[in-house]
Amino acid sequence: MWCPSATLSVWANAWLAGQAAPDDVLDALTLWAPRQSVTAYDAVAAGNTGLPWPDVHEAGVMSLLQTVRAAAGRPTAPAIAMVLPVPGDVRGLPAGTQFERDALTAGEALLVADPDGSDTAIGLVPDFEHDDADDNTSAIQTLSWTVYALPGAPVLDHHDLGEAEHALRSAVRSAADALAAIELGGTDAAGDDPRALVAQVLETARHHQVPDHAPPRAVRVLDNAAHVDAILTVEGLMPIGAQSSSDAQLAGTALRPLAAVVRSARIAAVNAIVQSAWRV
Repeated sequence: MWCPSATLSVWANAWLAGQAAPDDVLDALTLWAPRQSVTAYDAVAAGNTGLPWPDVHEAGVMSLLQTVRAAAGRPTAPAIAMVLPVPGDVRGLPAGTQFERDALTAGEALLVADPDGSDTAIGLVPDFEHDDADDNTSAIQTLSWTVYALPGAPVLDHHDLGEAEHALRSAVRSAADALAAIELGGTDAAGDDPRALVAQVLETARHHQVPDHAPPRAVRVLDNAAHVDAILTVEGLMPIGAQSSSDAQLAGTALRPLAAVVRSARIAAVNAIVQSAWRV
């Protein structure tokens, strides 16, 4: 998993489907931050979920599960969807709302709605709160979730896993070629090799797990998307001086379209994992 919304979507969905315990959800979220909190953005969101209002204060992690349950009801099908909005593509988000703006700023969000037709749809946007540590360093202490009332059940585009995997195969080849071009420029200012940096980026995400019911194909797509995304991250970190202008141009041209491919592949894979919980 590469973002908190992906983690909460697959694990909370598994819990709603009876494929995971509440502690499994909490353990998965704790890998992002030792503390979780949830706050209603407005009175309607509070009324739909039971969160405190009008005296707003942050509720604890168990309130996060209660919030999801309140919006999802007792579903017999997936009630949770993840969105990864970017400028120019905010499909699935209610236009002109604060939720849309905050989700776009975060680059991620969750939509929760009762698939049997209840009008208590909500959106959740995560944010990391940094507290100053005693040694004057900044440490992530809390993963804060804000809950927004939505005007109705969201309408989402279908992302086919097979099509996403096919596009991702081409992306992997393009990323590998670009990585080779980056390597021609040598190391960065700290003496780091690009392939070693890619490995480091991948390693940071390996402790995040998916539920046991996740289809192998979806897991494979997530792994390949992570590899391409790691190359994109490293290319962005490499100083211009570490590459010749022609190498930098080659790498940039090859990598530019890949972010959209990675995004689509991740949405398709998470959707497949979410759906699979209800077929076990």
